Amino acid sequence: MFDTQQPVLVIMGISGSGKSTVAGLLAGQLGWDLEEGDDLHPQENIDKMSAGQPLNDEDRAPWLDTVSSWIIEHTMAGVPGIITCSALKRRYRDVLREHNVIFVHLTGSTDLIGRRLAARHDHYMPTSLLDSQVATLEVPGADEHAISIDAGRAPAEEAAEIVRRLGLTPRPGSSSLGAPEPGKSSVPRALPQPSA
Repeated sequence: MFDTQQPVLVIMGISGSGKSTVAGLLAGQLGWDLEEGDDLHPQENIDKMSAGQPLNDEDRAPWLDTVSSWIIEHTMAGVPGIITCSALKRRYRDVLREHNVIFVHLTGSTDLIGRRLAARHDHYMPTSLLDSQVATLEVPGADEHAISIDAGRAPAEEAAEIVRRLGLTPRPGSSSLGAPEPGKSSVPRALPQPSA
């Protein structure tokens, strides 16, 4: 599904679909760099979501630019990686797709994801924003270099399906444990800067 250069996987979907868990499992199995996209939000976005206010396109623009920069650094350095990003609208994904990117869309019922959100106590996204995320989501089209994964199963099963469908090769001796810490990168420090 991708060329000879290893891709960057963008694990996408609405909040509560399991992006962070599945991304961590994949990174541990593949030995790839991992970044938690939510950690790249500016503080103003975090404050807004924590207050139960959905983000608009203007709020998301600088965040998407930061996510895109992470992807560009990896693709320019030839280093594969995995980053989580809701990427709810096609126009958001258009910002990220300029290089060798595959979108992995985790899908699940609103009821399932609502229960997961209600059980989380370590995240700033309140359950009250679920409806706005569902309303915002534009499912990737056939031309968007994306696969959809049913998020209603055990995360290990979802990760295994991603590996199988994309023809990826786990590193020898890997397991679903010991995923790298998000933000730890093997990209060389000195990188060519993308043109504006």
